[in-house]
Amino acid sequence: MSSSSPSPEQDGPGPVDPAPRPVRRTFTAEYKAAIVGEYEAAPHGEKSAVLRREGLFHSHIQEWTGGRTGRASTTSAAPVSSGTTSSRLSRAERETERLRAENARLNAKLAQTNAALAIMGKAHELLASLAESSDTPPPSTR
Repeated sequence: MSSSSPSPEQDGPGPVDPAPRPVRRTFTAEYKAAIVGEYEAAPHGEKSAVLRREGLFHSHIQEWTGGRTGRASTTSAAPVSSGTTSSRLSRAERETERLRAENARLNAKLAQTNAALAIMGKAHELLASLAESSDTPPPSTR
């Protein structure tokens, strides 16, 4: 009995993956600048139409606008990975801010400890002077 469909041995080495692994999109600086310009020029009700047409999200525009105003924009035609550079900078800035806050906290704790040591030293001197004065008999006034 022969059938018209090929047998599994004739198909090849194995099943074909119906959905290949997706590839992250990259955008050139020119594309980003053009889309941000178009988005900003669009009337209030049509801004989302620009995003839908290009398959973008509002966060893309925010990121690209922040990158344009926060740093000098690059005008090279090389593709720029969306978000990796700015996320590294923001991670570094967050780490710097965290370390500065920790440094301030530790400096305050050090100042408090130094003040406590100074007080303890003065208390020790006072107690030592009181002990010396109690060791000698008071002068008689008779």
